[in-house]
Formats: sequence, C-alpha cells, structure tokens
Amino acid sequence: MKQKMNDFKHRIPGRSRWLDRFFQAAVLLAGAAVLPAHAAEPLKFTWGAPTADYYALYVAIDQGLFKEAGLDPEFHFFPTGAPLLAGLKSGSIDVVTTGLATVFALGQGIPLTLIGWETNTAAGEGLVVSKDSPIRDYRDIAQAKAIGAPAGTCAQVALGLLARKAGVDYKSLNVVNIAPPLYANSFRSKALDAGLGWAPYPQVLQEQGYKVVSWDADYAPGEGVCPSLYGARPEFLKTHPDVGVRLVRIRARALALIEQNPQLAIDALAKRLSLSQPVAKEVYARVSHPSTPTLEQEVAPGTPWSLVDGQGGLAKTLYIASEILHETGSIPAALSWEQIQAAIDPSYIQRYLKEAKQ
Repeated sequence: MKQKMNDFKHRIPGRSRWLDRFFQAAVLLAGAAVLPAHAAEPLKFTWGAPTADYYALYVAIDQGLFKEAGLDPEFHFFPTGAPLLAGLKSGSIDVVTTGLATVFALGQGIPLTLIGWETNTAAGEGLVVSKDSPIRDYRDIAQAKAIGAPAGTCAQVALGLLARKAGVDYKSLNVVNIAPPLYANSFRSKALDAGLGWAPYPQVLQEQGYKVVSWDADYAPGEGVCPSLYGARPEFLKTHPDVGVRLVRIRARALALIEQNPQLAIDALAKRLSLSQPVAKEVYARVSHPSTPTLEQEVAPGTPWSLVDGQGGLAKTLYIASEILHETGSIPAALSWEQIQAAIDPSYIQRYLKEAKQ
C-alpha cells in the first residue's frame, strides 16, 4: 500500500507539504489497522507534585499525552513539596515533579533519580514590597522591618542570595516564616513590608497593586536558583526501564504543542492555579523558554541547565541551594558534589534525542 501511495505522489508535480502529511497519515492509519485488537494495559503508577508553575506537565495531562504513551499516572498535588518526601521514602510515590524538596530528599538519603528540568521557577520569583514601601530594589533590603520567606523553600534561598549580593548579614534580617499566599493579608495588616515568592505569587500580588522591585535574576547567580525538576525512585525506573524515556517524550510533545499554541499553557496555568488570564499570561511569559531550557540545552555542557556538567549547570544550582539552606539553618549540612552527581541522570534525555534523530 505504501508503495502505491508513493507511486501516486510522484505522479503529482509540485506536491505540497500538506499532501506529504496526508500520505504519511494515511500510511499510519493503514498500519494501525493491522495492530492487535487488544493493546497492552497502560502502566499505572503514582505521581506527586506541589501545585506550582508546571505548565508543560499540566498541558500533557490536559491533552491526554500520558494515555497516548501507554501510561496511566495517578496524580497527587500538594500545597508544598514536603509530603513528597514521605511518599518517596515509603515508596508510595513513584514519580515526582518538585523544586527544592529534591535537596531535602538527597540530604535525608532518600533514593531519587533526577531526569530533567520541569521549569526554571526562579525566572518568575521576585522581591515584593508593600504599596507604600521605600524599598526601591534588593539593595535596600535592610530597610525592611519584616520579610516573608518560608523556611526550606526557594524564597528562603532567594533571600539568602539577595542578602549576599546586598552585603547584608542574613541573620540581621527579621525573617517571617510565612507562605506567599498569605502575603497580601500580611501587607494589609502591616505584619510584613516585604516578601520573597515564586511564581505565580509575585504576579498575583502585582495585579493587586503591590510592587515587585527586583526579580531573581537581579541578585541570584546564573539563571537563578529555584530549579523545578522531574524524577523518580531509582527502583521504579529499574523495574520499568523504558518509562524514563517515555516521560521525556511526553514532555517534548507537550512543549511542541505549546510552541504551536501558547494559549494551551496559559489556560492550563489559569485553571490549575486559579489565576486570571493576564496573570497566567505573565507567569508563562516569565518561566517559559528561553528562561526554561530545551532538551538539547539540558544535555549540552556549559549551559546553566546542563545535566552533564559535574560541577556546573544543575549540579551547581543544587549545590548553591543546599549551601544557602544550610547557612539559613533549614538543613544540617550542605549536599556534597557526590550526592548531587549521583542523583542526576541525563541518559533518558540523551536516549530520547538519539531516537528522535533516527
């Protein structure tokens, strides 16, 4: 059948790209007709994630890409990354998408394989101040009477880096352990006059009239220090050796759909995070490419997101995050380079890209 179609195509002068795609689809449909009637059952597993700016994951769910790949994850979304640690430790969660909970997992010796970046949440993180604040940018942080930065989070890491850059002793600051969703009420009651938050909270507060006076890129090294990653229990990946590549393939497919129609990502963020369309659009604009890497950038040496650089890229980002969390008292010790390097596995993305070229 394929040969007949090819013969027919060559009899049509100047055939269009559309026609090529038509014939490709016809061949695929013809092939599908001879597939076994009973396909294998989709693989069931559990996936844990905090509710955050994971637009590609949300689009993959909304567009049914997991089902297409023969996977049937049961998603559990949490307010923070803390419940993921218990789930990973007990084995009740197989796959995770999360931020700095990865640092706590590795520090506690919980086995975890990091497959790649979900998004660069640092790109949407910023210093927010009250409406009448005299603080003009991060260099004025010493003027803040009370600063919101929940312990053990990207916000605390951001404040530690901000203090370093501003030449201020972190311990001299009045830091309040409060979650970003509560900042607005705290600003109104004057319990806070500044706060650090990750997307979508600075954007939400900005819409309410508060001021974002500095973004993470102003005071953090590289592309910021708030990586959101996806990974899995090593035992799960060992039992299902093809799942890692399938997860990468799903992500690539979701990103391709978003590139064709960015509104998919904006709508997904608006729905999942209960955002207005303007805020969702602003969040997407900040955390999407080029702030979040391509698959090729993840496995290339020398990029800020590299999975293959032993003491650069992602490894360096996680090392800096653990260093700050240790200095601020959230973890007993910074991670070693060996702990970090052992957890990062670029092979799944490398295999996907190799297969995609064939």
